[in-house]
Amino acid sequence: MKPKLVISTGAGISAESGISTFRDADGLWENYPVMDVASADGFRRNPALVHKFYNERRRQLLEVEPNAAHRALVDLEKDYDVYIITQNVDNLHERAGSAHVLHLHGELMKVRSMADENRVYTLTPDNLETSPETLDEYGDHVRPHIVFFQEAVPNIEKAIEWAHEADIFVVIGTSLVVYPAARLLHYVRPGVPVYYIDPAPAVVPPSVTVIPAKATIGVQRLRDLLTKQ
Repeated sequence: MKPKLVISTGAGISAESGISTFRDADGLWENYPVMDVASADGFRRNPALVHKFYNERRRQLLEVEPNAAHRALVDLEKDYDVYIITQNVDNLHERAGSAHVLHLHGELMKVRSMADENRVYTLTPDNLETSPETLDEYGDHVRPHIVFFQEAVPNIEKAIEWAHEADIFVVIGTSLVVYPAARLLHYVRPGVPVYYIDPAPAVVPPSVTVIPAKATIGVQRLRDLLTKQ
């Protein structure tokens, strides 16, 4: 049986593909105030703006490709049972070929019914755009399949379960300040090797092996370290 390698990824891994990070220093995302386009209150106030914003993000997503870090994680599946927990809403892990991906904050290329959250629909490249008037096949309005600020993170329990089952745990491209994702480290079993890849890593316990590099370089260093185990 292959060791279970659980990897938690953040904005840093997608930034190298050309996707803007979620929030910059002055609280903007692609020049929009974050709480206007990524909060439950913002969606209630101005659903047209939120739909417009995510339409733009989907068009941007079609213009980029998975990078070497995404592809290297797929390559690790030759030797490990790889499970990816991502804070990112893009589909670059899937497009690279990763078999097991859990999205904590939703998925950009999906929408869901506002009448039944279990009715989730995948958009296609030739059918990207939605608006407050967009209806599903039952005649109900849809919204972006995104976990807005002020909403619960429905997949966190599954993520905790994966973290607890890990034989090796890796964090890539995140500041470790976004909760609840930052809590996952606390659920890794004692003695399990933990690696942290980031060009500006946060302070972590001394038991964590820090690889201070961007994702494309850091994942290759990780592979070297795992080979030596």
